[in-house]
Amino acid sequence: MTIWEVISLLGGVGLFLYGMTLMSTGLKNAAGDQMRGILEKVTGNRLAAVAIGILVTMLIQSSSATDMMVIGFVSSGLMTLLQAVGVIMGANIGTTITAQITAFNLTAFAPFLLFIGAVMNLFMKKNLVKNIGAVILGFGMLFVGIGLIKTSIVPLSGSPTFISLIAGLSHPLTAVLFGVLFTALLQSSSSSVVIFQAFAVEGLLTYQQCVYLVIGAAIGSVMPNFLASLTTGRSGKRTALLNLYFNLARACVLLLLISIFPVILEFIQKLSPNDIARQVANTHSFFAIFAVAIMLPFAPLLVRLSELTIPLQESETRAQEEQRLVYLVNVEKSVPAVAMKQALLEVNRMGRIARYNLKDALDYFFDRSNTELAEKVLVTEKTVDYLDHAITDKLVTLRSLQLSERDLFRLSKLMRVTSNFERISDHAENIIEFAEKIKNAGAVISDIAMQELKTMADEVLATLDISMQVFEEERFDRLPEAEALEQRVDDMQEQFIQNHVERLMKENCDPLGGVIFTDMCTDLERCSDQAINIATALVGIDSHTGR
Repeated sequence: MTIWEVISLLGGVGLFLYGMTLMSTGLKNAAGDQMRGILEKVTGNRLAAVAIGILVTMLIQSSSATDMMVIGFVSSGLMTLLQAVGVIMGANIGTTITAQITAFNLTAFAPFLLFIGAVMNLFMKKNLVKNIGAVILGFGMLFVGIGLIKTSIVPLSGSPTFISLIAGLSHPLTAVLFGVLFTALLQSSSSSVVIFQAFAVEGLLTYQQCVYLVIGAAIGSVMPNFLASLTTGRSGKRTALLNLYFNLARACVLLLLISIFPVILEFIQKLSPNDIARQVANTHSFFAIFAVAIMLPFAPLLVRLSELTIPLQESETRAQEEQRLVYLVNVEKSVPAVAMKQALLEVNRMGRIARYNLKDALDYFFDRSNTELAEKVLVTEKTVDYLDHAITDKLVTLRSLQLSERDLFRLSKLMRVTSNFERISDHAENIIEFAEKIKNAGAVISDIAMQELKTMADEVLATLDISMQVFEEERFDRLPEAEALEQRVDDMQEQFIQNHVERLMKENCDPLGGVIFTDMCTDLERCSDQAINIATALVGIDSHTGR
């Protein structure tokens, strides 16, 4: 094999991989946030989760992209591990479509696809058309790359070194290991299987060797997920482990099955005689479908195994208990009066969680020694975000009931209060970030400044407590007290910032400390604003509705 043939092979692989990336990116851009929206709607139905995983992966042509989205959803609390495992299994089936497509010999049409795709992507103005053009362009590159690979590997059939290497892949475990490493290097099981296809078509790999390489490729496909999970929390890492455990179990089951029943491989070959590319594609698909059918009932065990590997912390256990609706359950079947009472109780429950999250964040800001408290705040913030979405969805559902004008108006106010509580929890997360900057960046805030922030924080919590009582118990007689406290917070913000500017001029605090102080004052003042919005939410309902 000459140097030019090696360059041609590498160029073919590079063009193929770039074509895959371009096609996947174009599909994701064309679909916009719809694929993300589909994944967000995954329910507790495992079969539905598998179906959604298949659909999304077929549309974006990347199981890694699907898995990374799932990792993000689990990390943000929008999806449970049990829901995630179904989507991950579905993605393993959806990714096999690439090998099915490339089993068709469309290399002759590749130049036409390149031309059409380039025209659409480069000269059309509409983003949707440009993205579709990118998909077609990537599709053309994919087949041109495959053509280059096939052409450049022909001389390998006469290379003693390559023949010796291929002979080493005759052992099943060696072939599986090679498939793992090769796919981990490419970070795409679809790409590695297609390359194995190309080698098989040229007679450099046997069907039996491809079978074991395909099994190894499934294990190696988890590499992108592990890299993505490094920047996520513990739940994101558990999601990546789910994928690994599923594919390891899948490999063990398949290796055992085909060693006991070799007739299975004979059956797959007979479906497409004399077409090894299709045989490899069918093997890829059948193995994925079979593995999901066998492993789906054991999904809870996979989840449990990932939780044993990375144990749940106390804050996570509490979050799992809190991250569910308590009162707004089957509310669609309730009578309007009961449903409205349940809605109020659920919003109040969310409010108490958000209030204590703000208190925890403030405690950490003024005493940064307890790192577990910071983690607790971030976990609770995800719980509040979940409750915000879940409660809002339920409140929208309540509109279908026969509600009076007064209850409809009250319902709209509950939605706004839910948003207010969510924003208070967002400010708690901001406060944790301010504390981390002080701790890690060495920002200096003087003792006087810290005492001013402590005074302001206490007033904010007092305002929030009274405002929540006004809202929960409709104690409107205490509203003037809450408004007076909120005004005091406003005055403090203005006076304290002025004081701090003077301290900065005297160099008692550094510039970074000054920025953090100002931002902290702003966040605290906004928390008090949200508190007053909560307190006044239900004021004047009777006058508004004419009752």
